Amino acid sequence: MKKTALIISLLLGAGVSSADVTRYPLPNNSTFPIAQAVEVSADVTRYPLPNNSTFPIAQAVEVSADTVLIFHSGTVPGPANPDADRNSREYYGDTETQALNVFERMKASFATLGVGFGDVIKMQVFMVGDPALGGKMDFDGFMKAYTRYFGTAEQPNLPARSAFQIAGLAGDGMLVEVEVVLARPKK
Repeated sequence: MKKTALIISLLLGAGVSSADVTRYPLPNNSTFPIAQAVEVSADVTRYPLPNNSTFPIAQAVEVSADTVLIFHSGTVPGPANPDADRNSREYYGDTETQALNVFERMKASFATLGVGFGDVIKMQVFMVGDPALGGKMDFDGFMKAYTRYFGTAEQPNLPARSAFQIAGLAGDGMLVEVEVVLARPKK
């Protein structure tokens, strides 16, 4: 409790209004006070793909020296149907279902960091071959999920991105893991 009071005091001393202090849950069911994020964009330049390509990634992304980079660990899907047999396709779902789950899990994580999908500057996608597709990665399924979060009217910022087919992920039945780097201005 003393640490919480100290943190709140530091935030209030830094000019953060007490109305802007929110408590975020931690894994052990305790909470941590943190100032609510203010919408500010980092100094980022996104270079489009050549030849007027409409493919929803950037050829390159440049950030200024006064930008904070956040290296976000890879995110894997949670179960789509926790009641299904853990070794069945229904447990995690197909690539599109898993990718949507991954992006929703990332969205929740980003909220605790005060960033969003528009702050993603680099993405690496790891996909396992889908047995239903003869062992090939389901790139189209991934793209159906990806284009709901990137290159939209609401969120037009595109990251530099790589996608790889890999032999496997940490959990049997997992087909997608996404790792990102985000940029935000220094506070």
